[in-house]
Amino acid sequence: MSVQRVASRYAKSLLDLAIEQQKLERIREDVEAFVAATRVRAFYLMLKSPIIHKDKKWAILQELFKGKFDELTMAFLKVLLNKSREAYLPEIARAFMEQYKAVKHISEVKVVSAVVLSEDTLEAIRKKLEESPYTDEHVELITEVDPELIGGFVIEFNDLMYDASVKHKLELLAKEFRDNEYISQIFAH
Repeated sequence: MSVQRVASRYAKSLLDLAIEQQKLERIREDVEAFVAATRVRAFYLMLKSPIIHKDKKWAILQELFKGKFDELTMAFLKVLLNKSREAYLPEIARAFMEQYKAVKHISEVKVVSAVVLSEDTLEAIRKKLEESPYTDEHVELITEVDPELIGGFVIEFNDLMYDASVKHKLELLAKEFRDNEYISQIFAH
């Protein structure tokens, strides 16, 4: 079975349990914290390691998260360890967040701009996207700065892209000049 299928199934189980026990937001917080922890290379490698015994991994997880995570989250981690599925935990956590966003009708939208955008600008973009038929009811913006855009911004979500950058407009203009026979002949002489 593929890693994605395994991750999706376990994530769905945790999501269903969290909804059933009315702990969805609490479990989401735990999973977000876990995702952040997996960004630490040593922790990530420990989870993936076939050499480290599951008892040692459980001791590490308890040291890090016991008392901080809900008992449902801790029980879920224990089940995964008992089934030797701990190597899939980073992927399960990401799958859980994707499924959580689907249940809560949240679209994740990436906004790349040439400079840091103001809160007012980001809020205006969020409102426009929430009114759009292409996004869910709620929009979560993920911002990134890329000075090579020169100006403007690029919006990406659901395999769609809206490019309103100066770089893109200059590329279109250059293509128009190349494709225009009359202008290309002027530059050729």
